[in-house]
Amino acid sequence: MTDSPSPVQATATAFRIIEALRQRGGAGVSELAAALEMPTSTVHDHLRTLEAAEYLTSDAGVYHVGVRFLELGEQARGRMKIHRVAKPEVDELAAETGEHANLMIEEHGHGVFLYKAQGDDAVQLDTHAGMRVPLHTTALGKAILAHSPTTAVDAIVDRHGLQQVTDKTITTREALDAELETVRRQGYAFDDEERVKGMRCVAAPVIDAEGTVVGAVSVSGPKSRMLGEAYTDRFPRMVLRTANVIEVNLTYS
Repeated sequence: MTDSPSPVQATATAFRIIEALRQRGGAGVSELAAALEMPTSTVHDHLRTLEAAEYLTSDAGVYHVGVRFLELGEQARGRMKIHRVAKPEVDELAAETGEHANLMIEEHGHGVFLYKAQGDDAVQLDTHAGMRVPLHTTALGKAILAHSPTTAVDAIVDRHGLQQVTDKTITTREALDAELETVRRQGYAFDDEERVKGMRCVAAPVIDAEGTVVGAVSVSGPKSRMLGEAYTDRFPRMVLRTANVIEVNLTYS
């Protein structure tokens, strides 16, 4: 009789498989087994179990993450007061600017896009609700980090590092600390092609009545439109105003 994996090991394996499927946009058993360096039989058993539980779908031997995960994500987002309060303000910000407006929170040391709205002139981007990105690569994430305790920033950097995404990404702790000090001083953060080439972003933190940063809001658009006074003054004033309205509504709604 062979030893079976403990429940913790089995759960960890299942989520490794799910994450690998998400990253690849679907895959077959052999491809997953090779990528994860796991026995084909083990991967196959997990895939069949997850499919039977209706969390995966399969088509001609290719497995995909199922839309049942959408229900879980919507339930998680729906219980967050910041989403309910911020959504109409983010919609208004997108309509006013014509660009992308975003709401981000921090979870497990990642920046998570909780909501996004597109203005009439917005370009196509890879961002979507639930997408996780390194905090240091975005204006939203830097706004959150700047108002987080130093111990929290230390833990995030120790765990996730400072991954380089573009040639403008901050990759040293010294540069990050200097940037966060600037964000605290001016009240808002910039992202100048630090996650996506050709895109700029301006963000402001959302801070609750207890002084805890609970998220950030931003406007993002192509560098060709986010220039001069619009980038350095008008958009910062707009995101600061939006963040302020959300903060007041969080307190009194």
